[in-house]
Amino acid sequence: MLSLTTGLAPLVLAGLLGWTGAVKVFSRGTAQQAPKTALARMLRNSERATTVLRATGAGELLIAAGLLVVPANPVPGAAAAVLGAGFLGYLGYGRAVAPESSCGCSASEDTPITWRAFARAAVVLIGGATVAVAQDTWWPAVTERPAGALAFLAAAAAVLVALSADLDRWWLLPLRRTRLRVFGHPLLGTATDQVPVAASVELLENSLAWQAAAPVVRSALLDHWEDDGWRILQYSGVYGDRENARPVAVVFALDATAGRDTGDDPIVRVSYVDADSGEAVAVDELRAAPSRRILPMAG
Repeated sequence: MLSLTTGLAPLVLAGLLGWTGAVKVFSRGTAQQAPKTALARMLRNSERATTVLRATGAGELLIAAGLLVVPANPVPGAAAAVLGAGFLGYLGYGRAVAPESSCGCSASEDTPITWRAFARAAVVLIGGATVAVAQDTWWPAVTERPAGALAFLAAAAAVLVALSADLDRWWLLPLRRTRLRVFGHPLLGTATDQVPVAASVELLENSLAWQAAAPVVRSALLDHWEDDGWRILQYSGVYGDRENARPVAVVFALDATAGRDTGDDPIVRVSYVDADSGEAVAVDELRAAPSRRILPMAG
């Protein structure tokens, strides 16, 4: 088993670095995600962060190629170990200075830095050190023990997927939705019979309706209530330019039982109400692009 592990380590490591490197280099999302990363906070510039991410991705691709072509050479493994150590240092510093930011490890994650990012960096460090010391090639392990190699690679792939937050939408969320369909929501049958307000707020703040209203909103959640199956969330805001600014109440409505695990994004209704007169304010220029999931509330 040990020989199989050391023999296939270059292949597993090459797969991981090849995937993360390709995403950083070729994905259009790299430039979009860069401002959300801890790296942008450190460099104080989103464009420089994008450049560093793409350069890191190119380095990962180069190391992955070396692991595939010359796995018995200690240089690619040592380079991977150094890269993993650098990742761990970056993650530790990023967690300290920008805990709310993502790491940008795969240029598609938008979640804060968690233990999974540290674990994946540790895999790169330990895997690289193993490859550098063992200096084994991977093709004999595949040709001589194909069944064992296939099982090992499948297990390794499952571990790497579990350590990748940006892949949760492909396996973790479907599992959660299946659990809800089979066992029901854990809060059903309670006094409120609804998901927590914090869950509704999180769902709202990830919606297109929130993005459309963000220029107007000026407060955190001020009030909330339920009405005919809808959860109403109220914020304060300011509408108009500096000379004609007037206070408004920004009111959102969404399904009171909707949450991140309940399926597709719910319909969100939004309305702007003059804080002084109580009349609805027509703000067509602040509405989102046409979408069946963003609807104005009846005035």
